[in-house]
Amino acid sequence: MKIAIYPGSFDPVTYGHLDIIERAAKLFDRLIVLVSINPVKPSTFSTEERVDFLRKSTSVIENIEIDSSSGLLIDYFKKKNADVIVKGLRAMSDFEYEFQMALINKDMYQKAETVFLSANSASMFLSSSAMKQIAMFGGDISAFVPDCIAKDIIKRLKIN
Repeated sequence: MKIAIYPGSFDPVTYGHLDIIERAAKLFDRLIVLVSINPVKPSTFSTEERVDFLRKSTSVIENIEIDSSSGLLIDYFKKKNADVIVKGLRAMSDFEYEFQMALINKDMYQKAETVFLSANSASMFLSSSAMKQIAMFGGDISAFVPDCIAKDIIKRLKIN
């Protein structure tokens, strides 16, 4: 059984993330979508909210698990006896950073392989940060996030 981990902040999950999740779930027997808690990177939504958003948005995908972790990805990878780390790429700047992280993870644990999935053309430009700005000013975010979480995002972010 091939186990893959797709880590990210998912603050919040977007259709771009969901595209990577759906495609990775088809490639591996089990996919763990991991909300990574990074104390250096402040989050708009709590860990529990981000996990909940992911669960709601991926409820129809059978072979995935949603989890969170505040430690090193490679320690979580070992604990779960995973085979692959999945990373989504939008631009060359993503690649440079993610390639560096893949090399560090491989150096820390030789069994850690990283697979890069390129974003689809519809989500190449999409980031959680941009979507949050649109929501803050009352813009329509329905093209960026699933309906099942859009109202919660707008309720939290909209400036009155």
